[in-house]
Amino acid sequence: MRLAIFHDYLETIGGAERVVLLLARHFDADLVTTTFDADLPARAGFPDVRVVSLGGLRRGPPMKQLDASWKFSRCRFPGYDMYLFSGNWAHFAATRHRPNAYYCHTPTRVFYDQKAAVLGRLPAHRRLVARSWIALHSAWERRSVGRCERIVANSENVRERIRRYYGREATVVYPPAPTSRFRYREIGGPWLAVTRLYPEKRIELLLDAFRRLPDERLDIVGGYSKGDRAEGYVASLRPPSNVRFLGEVPEDVLLDLYSRCRGFVTAATDEDFGLTPVEAMASGKCVLATDEGGHRETILEGRTGFLLPPDPEAFVRCIRELDDATLTSMRDACIVQARRFDESAFLGAMESILRR
Repeated sequence: MRLAIFHDYLETIGGAERVVLLLARHFDADLVTTTFDADLPARAGFPDVRVVSLGGLRRGPPMKQLDASWKFSRCRFPGYDMYLFSGNWAHFAATRHRPNAYYCHTPTRVFYDQKAAVLGRLPAHRRLVARSWIALHSAWERRSVGRCERIVANSENVRERIRRYYGREATVVYPPAPTSRFRYREIGGPWLAVTRLYPEKRIELLLDAFRRLPDERLDIVGGYSKGDRAEGYVASLRPPSNVRFLGEVPEDVLLDLYSRCRGFVTAATDEDFGLTPVEAMASGKCVLATDEGGHRETILEGRTGFLLPPDPEAFVRCIRELDDATLTSMRDACIVQARRFDESAFLGAMESILRR
């Protein structure tokens, strides 16, 4: 089967990027994108993946998102047996590329469940422009999704959003974690967060929690795509001295951080799925997460981690109560739970869908 995979852009390493890179390698597929960091595949551990760029994008929302949608809607890649779309804008290629399937990480949240929060952060003069963009682009988006022949959701949480916002049914295939690559080495000193630096990830909640825990340390790994609304958000963060922002790190460094961290923390808002908690569990580490969204599908309360309200004090209390013995005792259960999401299960399910 000759497969082409379309993904929004390759600017930062996140769960979605790892998914499409793994699929491209497994199926020996061409990966079509827009803005492209040529070093990213190698940093993520996929140096052999072939990437075709449609060109750079205009900077800043909403022009970046409109430009990506337009580029995908106008591109033509004939001669493939199957087309797979990933992300919020790549599916605009569906009109000209069939047969196809759409691996949906989530409907575009700024158009739906996070619209009020995003608009509330904008000054009045920009709010009017944003409302107009959302109304027009979301209508275009729904028409585009209607041209996708099959939809695959990355979690039950996202499947419900697809029903609510698109009126479509979807098959759930959980994203992959290469669990055999992860190792437990020790219950180390710092806690770890691996996340995109966006407002919906509630980085400020974690900073507030560790500001109240001066004897604990937190390392935050991750970045953001330039030209997104995240730039102002990141600039506004004021980390305490016991928190380090490490940016994106090479794959071997990330694996070592997982293996030696004390535990893993995430405060994301209604997380779509949440691959990094699974990676932490594959490393035998306890996960503290907000009791929302995809976290409820992966974390076993009291056995592999703890689901907490989105309140800094709840994280503070939980961290203070967790001693070395308790964290060590959760190791085996964490590793067993992570294996449910191994990449072999993901690739088998995607083989069935794409070759159907």
